Amino acid sequence: MKFKVFLIFIILSGLSLAQQFSIERIEPPNWWVGMKHDTVQIMVYGKNLSDVELYPQHGPIEIINVHKAESPNYLFIDLAISPEIKSNYNFEIGFSKGNQDAVIKYPIYAREDSKNKFRGFDQSDVMYLIMADRFCDGNPDNNNIGDSLDQFTANDLNGRKGGDIKGITSKLDYIKDLGVTSIWITPMLENNMWMSYHGYAATDLYKIDPRFGSNELYKELVNEAHDKSLKIIMDHVSNHIGINHWWMKDLPFASWINGTVENHLPANHNKMTFPDPYSPGESIDLTWDGWFTNYMVDLNQANPFLKKYLIQNAIWWIEYLGIDGIREDTYPYCNQYAMADWNKAILDEYPDFNIVGEIWTGEPAYLAAYQQKNKFGVHLDTHLPCVTDFALSDAFRNYLSGKKGLEGIFNTLAQDFLYYDPNNLLTFFDNHDISRGLFVANNDIEKYKIALTILLTTRGIPKIFYGSEIGIVGEDNHGTIRSPFPGGFENDTLNAFNSCDRTEYQNYIFNFTQNLLELRKNHKSLSEGKLTHFYPFDNVYVYFRETESESTMIIVNGSDKDSDVDLNKYKETLAKTIKIENIKSNEIIDITLNKKITIKKKSAEIFLLIK
Repeated sequence: MKFKVFLIFIILSGLSLAQQFSIERIEPPNWWVGMKHDTVQIMVYGKNLSDVELYPQHGPIEIINVHKAESPNYLFIDLAISPEIKSNYNFEIGFSKGNQDAVIKYPIYAREDSKNKFRGFDQSDVMYLIMADRFCDGNPDNNNIGDSLDQFTANDLNGRKGGDIKGITSKLDYIKDLGVTSIWITPMLENNMWMSYHGYAATDLYKIDPRFGSNELYKELVNEAHDKSLKIIMDHVSNHIGINHWWMKDLPFASWINGTVENHLPANHNKMTFPDPYSPGESIDLTWDGWFTNYMVDLNQANPFLKKYLIQNAIWWIEYLGIDGIREDTYPYCNQYAMADWNKAILDEYPDFNIVGEIWTGEPAYLAAYQQKNKFGVHLDTHLPCVTDFALSDAFRNYLSGKKGLEGIFNTLAQDFLYYDPNNLLTFFDNHDISRGLFVANNDIEKYKIALTILLTTRGIPKIFYGSEIGIVGEDNHGTIRSPFPGGFENDTLNAFNSCDRTEYQNYIFNFTQNLLELRKNHKSLSEGKLTHFYPFDNVYVYFRETESESTMIIVNGSDKDSDVDLNKYKETLAKTIKIENIKSNEIIDITLNKKITIKKKSAEIFLLIK
């Protein structure tokens, strides 16, 4: 379904060109009946709108307020939508100035069936992160657009490679077969910028970049994913826009952004400022008001019109696409009071939805302060359900690099008392911003397999970065971290989407990952069970996951030699267990006869407890 605002102009004589008004853009482009948010504030942009008169159509929609902006080219109109509307409806608003008149038809749509939509995500899920431009090029014809401002070519590390929505859609069966349950896709909004491939500098917040496809294609992707029982997580950015955004030629209010292009605060990457009880207000301002980069304009979420705009923008995309969750970028750099309202508004509308905020700090206490209902009374309830677990990520990476043993992972999890809900944390050891796990491990595949096993069997919502399942290594820079998936692009000499075309190395890692995901799927204790763990003496880490109907024991030997594990140390946790079954090999061991089991060096085993 295409959403359009219909505009009819009748221009009569009597006004000079300088006095005439025009209407060029209306956002959001439509709304729906039956929403809890039954009042929508539409932004009308054009020329010379500040002194026009409005003549609304009589009917089930009412104009309850009209707000002028500092710029004469904007109006903000509040519409109240009656629940009496039962089908699609075009609300007509007349604009008049002197002898010039215009009429717009603002669409109000009946909501679509919400079955399989807005489902959220939780620890029963495994998320698959796709860098949209680097995954698969399903339509090479859209790789270039005539008015592109991008200064890079496809041969550059920071250039567009051509990945798009059709490419992702074409690989849904591959993703499903891998065994993940949800897909987080990096932003695909229009980014007409000097470097445009990553998507985090939007120039239109209601339009998919044509190099990725269209709004309609994104909606089709979501529907096809849902048909395959895959959830879609949209990457959203409230903190900033690209400097080429159309607003920058004519801001509605000076306070719409923080500072100006010529005079603004630089980024202050201090995520701890807000929870810190000793931070003065000016320190917080440096974090909230600084520009992330000079080409990413910092938005002022405290402006009441912008705050409403951002709330409506997120709700519009959720409703239009039918997505299941949002990953919110650069979360701590936003005004936290405004973002608390943003979260609450979304979750009021979609109670089963989930939102994960990117909080890039390795300190559990600071991460916990950003999660909803934090235990320490830090300023406000953020209403943010989920945060990125960079603390556990750091522990994984310290293990992979050899800086620390498995005790770093244990010590991080031992601090879970800080969180309101430690199960609602997004866990990972690499992503699109930090070097890949195999690179950190210096290609030590056995260490990598241990990290992946713990990731997929401990608490939290695990995330796998695209290409990790075939062993992409990359280097320590964004261009190679975000390497194109082999087989997703024209002229690729190898297609790693097909098992018969993969190298032996790629199939080895793929099969290990797929089998581990299958075990997680078949044994709910590995994803939903209560966690109990023991300190990893001699770098041997033993932990348990337990539900009412199933218990599993995971033993990780991170040392360079085989280890005989004495189960007498865990007799209370093992309780009435008489046998254990290795769910990888199906070997059954009677532990009433043998209290010691041998775990090979640099390996992890998963046992089902039989009572």
